[in-house]
Amino acid sequence: MTKTTAGRFFEDYTIGQVISHAVPRTVSGGERAFYHALYPARGALYSSDEFARACGLPQSPVDDLIAFHIVFGKSVPDISLNAVANLGYAEARFHLPVYPGDTLRSQSEVIGLKENSNGKSGVVWVRTRGENQRGELVLDYVRWVMVRKRDIGSPAPETMIPSLASVVAPEDLVIPKTLDFSAFDFGLSGEPHRWGDYAIGEKIDHVDGVTLEEAEHMLATRLWQNTSKVHFDSMQRPDGKRLIYGGHVISMARALSFNGLANAQMIAAINAGAHANPSFAGDTVRAWSEVLDRAETSASGVGALRLRLVATKGAALVLKDQDGKYDPNVLLDLDYWALIPT
Repeated sequence: MTKTTAGRFFEDYTIGQVISHAVPRTVSGGERAFYHALYPARGALYSSDEFARACGLPQSPVDDLIAFHIVFGKSVPDISLNAVANLGYAEARFHLPVYPGDTLRSQSEVIGLKENSNGKSGVVWVRTRGENQRGELVLDYVRWVMVRKRDIGSPAPETMIPSLASVVAPEDLVIPKTLDFSAFDFGLSGEPHRWGDYAIGEKIDHVDGVTLEEAEHMLATRLWQNTSKVHFDSMQRPDGKRLIYGGHVISMARALSFNGLANAQMIAAINAGAHANPSFAGDTVRAWSEVLDRAETSASGVGALRLRLVATKGAALVLKDQDGKYDPNVLLDLDYWALIPT
């Protein structure tokens, strides 16, 4: 009897299947330090306990994307170990800040299936929930991933494509109960720009770029315990390259957006996300943003900006061609809500 597993393949999933993911993870302060070593992250709320307390929080939480990566990483052995590609995200909401000492675990439910026309793979939609040690919901999101079939001859499941909201409604954003930006220190945060300084339709070139390194992206995927084979095993692709984890690109682009959006402190929701083209070591990532919407919140001094964050290895402000296809240099198209002082 074999004691190892090759992971799940497309035909192993059924609608309504609930999978509890192994190995809970206790978050430490080292997580933040390593994150800031990997990415040029400088958000004041995530860098200083004193700054966070002045904003009504008990201490500095870890970056929202740390929580996302940990919860995501838990799901990889069960959902995307045999993935061809992670295709997109929707309906993601951050419900609670995560602090050093919190323990995160995750669970996924299969909500959609569709076999590809070539019969060699299919798309699996899952809704993943991340909870802390008290059973409180920290974040949840939907993602869909293309997964290889074990047996090309196995029958296709009945197609079910879930209906997903195109955007998380502003009234559904979860604001930390004690968050208060009414006394926000713009001198310490790094920029003077408030919620009212941004206009719908405005585009911001974040100017800076970072060249992706093989060692760094592999360290990142190990840190998040992401076991997807395409990130580690050069034999998984015909070109012999290791595919860079899409979350690595998300974090890099989010960190680069500090230049122009330094006060967009907390991620409240991810409305949609697409890894438009693969990225590899040696690519130089740059980022630009577009303001898609603005909303007020019930929290003191707190507004919300809906932002499109684009990571590219090409020119700024370029996204799609006349036929609606992504420019080949675009790596990421992420639509999210961020909390910012008014």
